Amino acid sequence: MNKQITVEAFVLVVRRCLFAPGCFVRPLLTAVAGFMLSLPLSFHVWAAESPTTREGDWVIRDFHFRSGEVLPELRVHYTTVGAPTGEPVLVLHGTTQSGSSMLAAPFGGELFGPGQPLDASRYYIILPDAIGHGRSSKPSDGLRAQFPRYSYDDMVEAQYRLVTEHLGLRRLRLVLGFSMGGMETWILAGKYPTLMDVAVPMASLPVEMSGRNWMMRRLIVDAIRGDPEWMGGNYSKQPRSAQFASVFYGLAANGGSQSLYKAARTREEADKLVDGRLKAAFAPDANDVLYQWDSSRDYNPSAGIDKIEATVLAINSADDERNPPELGVLDREIKRVKRGRVFLIPGNEQTMGHSTAFMARLWAAELETLLRTAPRQGQ
Repeated sequence: MNKQITVEAFVLVVRRCLFAPGCFVRPLLTAVAGFMLSLPLSFHVWAAESPTTREGDWVIRDFHFRSGEVLPELRVHYTTVGAPTGEPVLVLHGTTQSGSSMLAAPFGGELFGPGQPLDASRYYIILPDAIGHGRSSKPSDGLRAQFPRYSYDDMVEAQYRLVTEHLGLRRLRLVLGFSMGGMETWILAGKYPTLMDVAVPMASLPVEMSGRNWMMRRLIVDAIRGDPEWMGGNYSKQPRSAQFASVFYGLAANGGSQSLYKAARTREEADKLVDGRLKAAFAPDANDVLYQWDSSRDYNPSAGIDKIEATVLAINSADDERNPPELGVLDREIKRVKRGRVFLIPGNEQTMGHSTAFMARLWAAELETLLRTAPRQGQ
């Protein structure tokens, strides 16, 4: 099915993100959506003809989770851009997002069009929905709190099997991921070192989940579990704690200090911003939210870093609240990668903290150069 990325389609992506818990790109998409709605409906998010996108589902039978639990049928939903004859690229989304989120103008609109770094006429771009996200299997499908307690390692295993077993691909030119997708990229590169030529983990660190990043995630999980309205996951009405905790996390660990100050220079402006988010429609299911953030609890790709064979470009931003560069962690760990370097995006009033890396225009040139120069494994 050929889908042109029109204003209406883009607004749908925006709406899904705006109502998602801890939405990484809410401030950015709010501004972009307002601009897009002021344009004629014939205007396309991608200036040139939009690439062809297709969607599919693959069911993995008797999927074994790291926890020891087994799901008789695990549905993996995915979107592809371009023809299967193109060079394969795997793009991984962030927490609360889905594969289709990566089609948004700030990201896919800067990468997948004609003449852009991942031109869909040359590349076959695979955008899976991680376990617990989008249209892949998740608690709200029916099992609720009885759904297996999945982890990032389970997500990576499902993605690897999708690519190798279902799509029949032995080698990827690139694996690129944002936030949670960046962490999954670190895991994939270390666990399956011959799978890819190039790895680009963004807005992430290749070390154990810890510090403020985990503290804030745990508070989301604990807030929902401790809410009497949650009822052990068997609620008939969505617990209010999911939205409150998500708004708190989104402001504390995303948005950028300079950008938020610019948007709220007075207490009145700050209250208006907070009230707007708390009163906004909130579509996500509380069990899904809880599982999504809890799944990062045992993230730790450190043991695999020395095994990475791909050329690695780690992209982070100077104003990332969850992965602050002043810790020196990424600069230290990148030295363990045979062919790796860091690209740090400077922060300013236009950047969005943790969401900055979602703005592909800030690093698209770096990616284009990398794809042109990085060797192919085996050469």
